[in-house]
Amino acid sequence: MPMSRLSLLKGKSPAYLQALSDGLHQALVEAFEVPPTDRFQIIHQHEANELIFDRHYLGGPRSDDFVLIQINVARVRSTAVRQAFYQRLVSLLAQSPGLPPQDVMVIISTSAAEDWSFGGGVMYDGVPAFTTRT
Repeated sequence: MPMSRLSLLKGKSPAYLQALSDGLHQALVEAFEVPPTDRFQIIHQHEANELIFDRHYLGGPRSDDFVLIQINVARVRSTAVRQAFYQRLVSLLAQSPGLPPQDVMVIISTSAAEDWSFGGGVMYDGVPAFTTRT
């Protein structure tokens, strides 16, 4: 049940933004143990002076196509799962919308299940929605 925020500079087309969204979701489903119907994303487009990033720090060079992806999850994934996700993500985004891997930065944060409410004022109990609750 990730909630993802994608931050990038303004000016990309709706089709580009959809490709970013779709690529992220596909990587989450294929490599991060996320159900296909679990899709919550916020895309922020910023003015040049509102998204500050070092173009060469650990993994550059970065271009104006730089995307910062912050993912908040309630369940820790193994190191192997996280690495597979990072690799699948940059592979998919390189295919569409054509984003160079060095322009993709990902931060995964974990919170407790009880830090989430999916609606109705009900605290999440950690039981996936696609399983039977007892």
